[in-house]
Amino acid sequence: MKKTIVDYKLSGKRVIIRSDLNVPIENGVITDDNRIKQSIETIKFAMDANAKVIILSHLGRIKTEEDKNNNSLQIVATKLSELMSREIKFISATRGSEVETVISNMQNGEAVMLENTRFEDLDGQKESSNDEELGKYWASLGDIFINDAFGTSHRAHASNVGIATYLPNGIGFLVKKETEYLMNAIAKPKKPLVVILGGAKVKDKIGVIKNMVNIADYILIGGGMCFTFIKALGYNIGSSISDDESIEFCKKIYHQYQNKIILPIDIVVGTAYTPATMTRLTDVKNINQNEIGMDIGVETINRFRKILLDAKTVIWNGPLGVFEIDKFAMGTRKICEVLASIRATTIIGGGDTATAVIKFGFKNKVSYISTGGGASLELLEGKALPGIEVINEK
Repeated sequence: MKKTIVDYKLSGKRVIIRSDLNVPIENGVITDDNRIKQSIETIKFAMDANAKVIILSHLGRIKTEEDKNNNSLQIVATKLSELMSREIKFISATRGSEVETVISNMQNGEAVMLENTRFEDLDGQKESSNDEELGKYWASLGDIFINDAFGTSHRAHASNVGIATYLPNGIGFLVKKETEYLMNAIAKPKKPLVVILGGAKVKDKIGVIKNMVNIADYILIGGGMCFTFIKALGYNIGSSISDDESIEFCKKIYHQYQNKIILPIDIVVGTAYTPATMTRLTDVKNINQNEIGMDIGVETINRFRKILLDAKTVIWNGPLGVFEIDKFAMGTRKICEVLASIRATTIIGGGDTATAVIKFGFKNKVSYISTGGGASLELLEGKALPGIEVINEK
């Protein structure tokens, strides 16, 4: 069992908390603050314990100097201060004299946030490649390291594995909650266990399918990835998305486990990814050459519903259609409704699925929404997460 933040005396200590504050921002406005809200419990606990709290996070991807203009954490620090009704001082640097001076002058119970850790990627990918010197430097700023960024725990970065290598460490409340929900659902699920997989590419979820087909009672497949399966069975998919390098995998795994892997039987199609496109409902065997599969159809929704009504544990990763366009959101929305109605542990695997569940108003009607799409996928694959593996055992 990993050490947690409650295993340390924090008063007077410089506590570095790696949070996941990678939130979507459009035109200078945060459009979904769920990750910020989920990070508050650990930060507040440390501040209330009279620690000097140093918050690290990444935001977006930084490949050019121009990327820095739209990916500063200052807006996030302001939002966190607002949500906590406490000052979170922002430092517009990732290292250097300003960082060191501010931290050396901190009082117990105060918190600061450093600039986007990925700004360090402009100089040789130092953050993303877990640069030893950078990890040591950040570790020198603190006395204790707490990883509360589940969403980046599947990556070995300087701001998680790097720092943890050099400091006493533990996990925060969010990471503890995430891993317990997901690991329990995999290791000792209440049965029947149903896994719902959507999203675009099969290759992103091959590991999940290989692992979960031995654990789950059913795997329901929708979204863009279902068309690779449909194509593998010999049907025309028109202009629908296809992950052709995964066709042989789909053919083999489906024929081996067709009692468990449930594919759509009807599809809503259009001719372009626009709200104005003409649509029709069709059997999966009758998609025309110019048509694009956009959503699961009515019969498929009913088929999925019948399976889900008996489920005791459900894990969902990947939307079932192009839910961003209203006319192709029905499949995803209807499955949200089913999950809200059943007495089961319902776990949403982060990313676009979490966005959809929140958008449609079901945030408080499922058991748990993960903050980490990629990390939750790797747990479902049965992989160890480097950012958690490095944490000290109790």
